[in-house]
Amino acid sequence: MTTEEQTHLDPSNMRGLILGFPHQVEEAVAIAEASTIRFPIAKIRNIVISGLGGSAIGGDLLRSYLAGEIDIPIAVSRHYFLPDYVNEHSLVIVSSYSGNTEETVSSHKDATKRKAKTLCITSGGTVKRFAEKWKQPIIQIPGGLPPRAALGYSFFPTLIAVSKLGFVKSKKNEILETISLLKEKAKIYGDPESPDNKAFRIAQSLVGKLPVVYSSADRFDTVNVRWRGQMSENAKTLAYGHVFPELNHNEIVGWEVLKDIMKKIHVILLRDDGDYARVQLRMKITKEVIREFADGITEVHSEGKSLLARIFSLLYLGDWVSFYLAMANGVDPTPVKKIDLLKEELAKVS
Repeated sequence: MTTEEQTHLDPSNMRGLILGFPHQVEEAVAIAEASTIRFPIAKIRNIVISGLGGSAIGGDLLRSYLAGEIDIPIAVSRHYFLPDYVNEHSLVIVSSYSGNTEETVSSHKDATKRKAKTLCITSGGTVKRFAEKWKQPIIQIPGGLPPRAALGYSFFPTLIAVSKLGFVKSKKNEILETISLLKEKAKIYGDPESPDNKAFRIAQSLVGKLPVVYSSADRFDTVNVRWRGQMSENAKTLAYGHVFPELNHNEIVGWEVLKDIMKKIHVILLRDDGDYARVQLRMKITKEVIREFADGITEVHSEGKSLLARIFSLLYLGDWVSFYLAMANGVDPTPVKKIDLLKEELAKVS
């Protein structure tokens, strides 16, 4: 596909947003580092991140990334109200890119009512207005992007905030490696004619197929969700997935009856050298079990040294795959008309 054809299908320049993601990460880090966040953390017993859609993914990533390091639980709330256990011993991070997500605004009020320590990450809107009214700290991020294209702004300020507060050690070196890797990949994935552009090749294999994304559960469950969400929103195609080892206890049996449909399924297997050894064995056996039924199986391996870099290597690849699949499907990746319609209908009922 020529540059002119891409420009015609992508008038809002989603390609440019994905290409510029490494610089977004740099900016997000700078904003967070310059912020002042002070809470007494000795009595904090849990962290809850309130958000939806693109804003919630940053919270999910934090939970996955820090699962083996932080000594208090992290949960992500995607509802109008927070879990019952939230109280004055909770840190609630209100994450709303627009600042107007109705579920998150409701949760913001709930957190304040329960006297939770509350930090807001937003570009403005009602969340910012309430935070200023209630004298809560704000990390204000630039607005104007589709929330799914603002992952750097939703994740890195959250990570740096919990580091500044002392819940985990500084991630400066891991962040620098991640940014360097993203810049390197941007040059490759941004060029559809590059022989090293596996994002373009994977997208071509998914044309006319139903993508099913499999990964390990412990650190890459959120990467799995992100791949599926990006293909749904950018490429306008359904995508499904599951995680090891749970899928071996149920879903694997489903690869049996619907033979015609299964031949239209292409499996993306996300791999990482840090996957638990028994999980890696399960992946190997599962491939052999389903190979004869699926259209194909594409294995994708993470890159980088640190866990953070490896996570973002797969996230960034998935973003590019979704863009090239949108181009192959002949659709504009930016509009999400069905979501807009849903919001319009909800707004009619107060």
